[in-house]
Amino acid sequence: MGLMLRQHKYTLDILTRAGMLSCKLVDTPISTSKTTILLDPLFYDATRFCQIMGALQYLIFTRSNICFAVNRVCQFMHAPTDSHWAAVKRILRYLRGMASYGLHITRSTSFALHGFTDADWAGSVEDRKSTGGYFMFFGQTLISWKSSKQRTVARSSTEAQYKALADDTAEVIWL
Repeated sequence: MGLMLRQHKYTLDILTRAGMLSCKLVDTPISTSKTTILLDPLFYDATRFCQIMGALQYLIFTRSNICFAVNRVCQFMHAPTDSHWAAVKRILRYLRGMASYGLHITRSTSFALHGFTDADWAGSVEDRKSTGGYFMFFGQTLISWKSSKQRTVARSSTEAQYKALADDTAEVIWL
């Protein structure tokens, strides 16, 4: 029982616009390796890159599983390179296999608010800043989530976790 919010047609439209409707599928939206390419050439069509990324940002409203990957690639919209476009294509290949997924909203007798947070200390190869994120549940329903790079460099993994927890707490106050 419940309500399923999904953007199946919108996801297929994005894949069609990118020319990846019949692409090969992958299991994860982002590579787990932390490699960086220093002399990677700029992507030839920055407008197309920004249009696809804007569409993926809108898709995040019902697809929390791509939140981190989309946020990570959006950090390079000012000067996208070929490797950034490869990361976008990986997200699209992941979405192709899960186009019908969405956000499941269920009725619950519990009015409990639960939050989960995590951080990756110095996870950004470019500037050594930590990335963090949180998920907020009201009963069994996911109501809020965020993934972002922290504004300052944490001195330890404990400090990175504390900053992510502070962001989560601020979100609870606004709810």
